[in-house]
Amino acid sequence: MTTRDEPLHDNAAWAAGVAELSILIPFKGDDPTPLLAALGREACDVELVVLDDGTGDETLAARVAEAVAALPFPARFVRLARNVGRAKGRNRLVAHARAGHFLFLDSDMLPDGRHFLRDWLDVVARQSPPVAFGGFSLHQTPLTPAHALHRAMASHSDCLTADCRARNPAKHVFTSNLLVRRDVFESEAFDEGFAGWGWEDVEWGMRVARRWPILHVDNTATHLGLDTAPAMAAKYEQSAANFARVIAAHPAVVATYPSYRVAKVLKYAPLRGLWRPALKLYALLEGAPIKTRAFAMRLYRAALYVEAV
Repeated sequence: MTTRDEPLHDNAAWAAGVAELSILIPFKGDDPTPLLAALGREACDVELVVLDDGTGDETLAARVAEAVAALPFPARFVRLARNVGRAKGRNRLVAHARAGHFLFLDSDMLPDGRHFLRDWLDVVARQSPPVAFGGFSLHQTPLTPAHALHRAMASHSDCLTADCRARNPAKHVFTSNLLVRRDVFESEAFDEGFAGWGWEDVEWGMRVARRWPILHVDNTATHLGLDTAPAMAAKYEQSAANFARVIAAHPAVVATYPSYRVAKVLKYAPLRGLWRPALKLYALLEGAPIKTRAFAMRLYRAALYVEAV
C-alpha cells in the first residue's frame, strides 16, 4: 500500500510472494544501483527492499526505480518524503520485509564473492542463526589520497576475519552486512532515539547479545564509501550524543571500549580547548604520516567523547 509519505515501486516479481531472505538497503544521497546490479547477478530465493530516506533527488530515484524493475527476484523501492534517520529508516524497511531472515546491507557496499547471496542462504539453511555478521573489506575500494586516513583506520579496526570478530562478538555488529532472524528483530528493533550518525547498530548488538548468540562468518562485502578526513571528523562530532546514549544503556560494556577508557583519561587533561582542535588539524593534514594522523584522529574522537563519560 502506498501512503502519502511512502510511495512504493514494485517490480513485476514482487507479487510472487515470500522468499527465504529479505535484503534491506537504505540510502540517503548515495547511489545504490551498483550494489543492486551486483546482487541481481545472483538469481536466487531472495527479495529486496530499498529505501530512499528523504534524498529528494528525482534523477537518482528514477535510476533506482529502473534498477529495481530489472532485478530477477521480487523487489520494492520505498521513497520517503523526509529523512527519518538511520534507526527509524531500517525499522521502516523491516515493515516491508516478508522473509524469515533479513540481510541489512549499506548502500555503499559491494559483495566480494560471486556467491554472496547463496552463501548467506546456506548459512540460513544450515544454522538459522539469530544474528550473523559477514564482515567487510576494502578489496574493491580504489586507492585515493583523500581517503587514505579512513582506509588506514578501517583496515586496522574493522576489516577483521570472522575468528577475530568472534572474540568479542557483540562489538563487531554493523548494519553494513548483517543477517537477522525475524523473531529476533521483532523482539529487539533499532532504538529510534538515536539521531545523526553512529552507534545505533553497535547498541543494538549489545542488547541482542544479552539474549542470543551472535555468529561471525567470512562472507564479506567491500565498503566503497570511504570518507575524506573532514567528513570523518564531522561524523565523530555528531556521534558524541549517541555515544552518551550507549553509555547510559550499557555502562559496563562500554567501559571496556578503548575509546571510553581514553576519554576518561582525557577528561582530566587541562586546556582541552587548545589541544582538541590541534588534534583535528593534524589529523586533516594530508602531508603528515598516515599512522600519526590516524592516532590523532582516534584521540580527537576520544576527546569529543569526554563530555559523555
